[in-house]
Amino acid sequence: MARRITSLVLQLTLGTVLFAFPIYAQGTPQAAPAAGAGSSAADLSQIESDAIGWLQALIRINTTNPPGNELVAAKYLAGILNKEGIPSETFESAPGRGFLVARLSSSAVPDPSKALLLLGHLDVVGVDKSKWTVDPFGGVIQGNYIYGRGAFDDKGMTVANLAVLVALKRANVRLDRDVIFLAEGDEEAGGTLGMKFAVEQHWDKIACGYAINEGGRSVLQDGKVQYVGVQVSEKVSVNVDVIAKGTSGHASIPRPDNPVVHLAAAIAKIGAYEAPVQFNSVTRAYFEALAPLEDDETAKWMRALESSDRGDHAARWISSANLGWNAMLRDTISPTMLEAGVRQNVIPSEARAVLNIRLLPGNMIDVLLGKLQQLVNDPEVSFEVEPAEGEAAPSTSTTSALYNAIGLAAATEFSGAPAVPYMGTGATDSMYLRLRSVQAYGLMPFPLTAEDYARMHGDDERVPVDSFRKGIEFLYGIVSNFAVAK
Repeated sequence: MARRITSLVLQLTLGTVLFAFPIYAQGTPQAAPAAGAGSSAADLSQIESDAIGWLQALIRINTTNPPGNELVAAKYLAGILNKEGIPSETFESAPGRGFLVARLSSSAVPDPSKALLLLGHLDVVGVDKSKWTVDPFGGVIQGNYIYGRGAFDDKGMTVANLAVLVALKRANVRLDRDVIFLAEGDEEAGGTLGMKFAVEQHWDKIACGYAINEGGRSVLQDGKVQYVGVQVSEKVSVNVDVIAKGTSGHASIPRPDNPVVHLAAAIAKIGAYEAPVQFNSVTRAYFEALAPLEDDETAKWMRALESSDRGDHAARWISSANLGWNAMLRDTISPTMLEAGVRQNVIPSEARAVLNIRLLPGNMIDVLLGKLQQLVNDPEVSFEVEPAEGEAAPSTSTTSALYNAIGLAAATEFSGAPAVPYMGTGATDSMYLRLRSVQAYGLMPFPLTAEDYARMHGDDERVPVDSFRKGIEFLYGIVSNFAVAK
């Protein structure tokens, strides 16, 4: 069928449905270009099928960080781009480490402030293979799911971005802004050899005014996308060592200064601690937008979060209802590693733990550590902040042309689902871009259930095949809206 829409700009036949996407410039609908040749459903469907194979192959390249080894994966992507007639470059930040960049140039005068960067990272976190039901580096398709480390964090996103670039190239569309593809590394270890290196050493290759990265949510509930969370801000990651010291000796003679005992007591107190609730403009907008989408009871407490008489109870209710919401409301502390001892029969002289702390933007680690020291109240226990802590970056605009294009594509692709401002509880490489005044938006284009999201950094990470296809269509709709010439 065909539909007449005031700002008709691009028609993409997807299955038997014709979707129309308007282009926005500075938030205002503009006149339409002619539909580009090659933008048919058959073309996009074929690219989606190709992308499934690309993702399987990319998962099979083990880029566990450390050591990363991202350049092997980058060379694989370079081969795909070369076959499509898209030149690319790779840059080495350390032996075997680095990033790949490719560009589709616009028909307009080059203007980096208008350019759109599509980025994803190639490195992945480690796995415990014994806990997986399939080979974590096998790229296995089973039960309509693509399994593997990186399936959606973040090789899935990287391949979806690649598919969009290839679709634009095959369609031979005319762009009014450059579209840049970046596949980078070291994100899982802070980005020093990845995005930080790219921004500081090769900004001319990726200079942009807008970016789409990982970090958002497309929340699938009861078979329908409830909302699309667009990450416009994120918490700041800081790792802190907790160190207990004592006197070493034979384990047959217990000692009162056993550091394992002191450390265990400290971690128990820290684990029970809950930082106070704090709101910012993004979390406030998030809960206001989400309330109408929730059941009556949840909506009631969301609306009461900042009330003077019921706010505390509302925060407790919301925090108990959803772990993600709890993390959005406060600074969080997660003990993640323990280290002590050299032999079973030796009391060690030192025991250590690692706290992974996520601070709300603007909060300082020294303030929180002062509270923890007071809480632990043990002279044998000290705290040390590890180097390379994250930085607080300014929030991204929720009124820009790209944000509007995301919202329109979400409503079109996902049957009216709204785009909602979202503060990521994890850290992404968007930080480095926001610190350069780039309007960077985090998405998870693939509709996923709570169960699927829970597998991030966990066992049997997977992405549904249908959701992967849908995510490519969603991204292509956004980029077509935003970058195709009028």
